[in-house]
Amino acid sequence: MKLHQFLFRYRSYTPIPFIMVMLLYAQPSVGSFSIGLVLVVCGELIRFWGVAIAGSETRTTEKLAGTALVTSGPYAYVRNPLYIGNMLMYFGFAIIANVGIPYVPLFVAAFFLIQYIFIVQLEESYLLTKFGSEYETYCRTVPRFFPRWKKNNFGETKKLQFDFQKGIRSERRTLQASILLVTAFLLRWQLWR
Repeated sequence: MKLHQFLFRYRSYTPIPFIMVMLLYAQPSVGSFSIGLVLVVCGELIRFWGVAIAGSETRTTEKLAGTALVTSGPYAYVRNPLYIGNMLMYFGFAIIANVGIPYVPLFVAAFFLIQYIFIVQLEESYLLTKFGSEYETYCRTVPRFFPRWKKNNFGETKKLQFDFQKGIRSERRTLQASILLVTAFLLRWQLWR
């Protein structure tokens, strides 16, 4: 299995070692907890917006899939909003932990940026094969990782609308994990200070 495929398949598990180490050595303060929590919430909101548009197809880990080229919602500003949301969340948890500032948060951000570059290369190859010139045009007009502040009105293969219920169904595990982690950091802070 190639590195791209390995990272794609196990992308849900790669944060676990970082989270465990951060929880073990966490020394949150009011400031670190507040700033980190804002980043975690912002990341989760970006993710929720993305999955409320794209749905559960974003959850595939065994094989690449996609029934439509999603270009609305956050996908009109950046091609990979879920990964942007993830990076904000992981960086936020590193800030909450308040360990090795600024090195640990920067290492966490760099690790996940590199991981997502590999994953996105695999996904983009698939999308190019599936959607051809339409995807090429989308790539030329919408940035990969650094959002444009101007919305792209790219013509869509299938008009997808924001669906709150679809978002909740798709994002349920991430929401649960985020709440659990925030609670764990809060307990770690309150019980071992």
